[in-house]
Amino acid sequence: MTQISKLMADFEKFDLLFKNFYDFGSFFSPIEESKFKYPVDIYENENGLFLEIAATGLKKEDINIEIKENNILHVVYKNKKDDDHKYDTDTTYYVHRGIAKRSFDLGWKISDKFNLEEIDANMENGLLSIKIPRAPELKRENKTIKIK
Repeated sequence: MTQISKLMADFEKFDLLFKNFYDFGSFFSPIEESKFKYPVDIYENENGLFLEIAATGLKKEDINIEIKENNILHVVYKNKKDDDHKYDTDTTYYVHRGIAKRSFDLGWKISDKFNLEEIDANMENGLLSIKIPRAPELKRENKTIKIK
């Protein structure tokens, strides 16, 4: 590797780090990184922001969705079996556990460009879908500011 190509490679790494550090393009951010990653898809299109959370085997009545201060979207499921010493180990033996029916406590800070007042949630076929429509854009007129 030549000296110039090494410098360019180092610059690209620095540039990527710099871009990520000052990334203002993110419209939401996780409140806290959890120990495990719960299966969630988050995407955006012209209609708004969409969250899809795997909820296989869960009842919609057991999932709580709240909007908290500072545009925090909070989604919680508390598995009752987590409180009962996990599982009865005398009678239950799992050969393989692949279906995540574990408790989760997820939260995201949502940008002001989305309207949390008109949030819509739907549960179908083990998938919790949350739609957050875009907020109407504020129309700003050209304005001259007089310096005092």
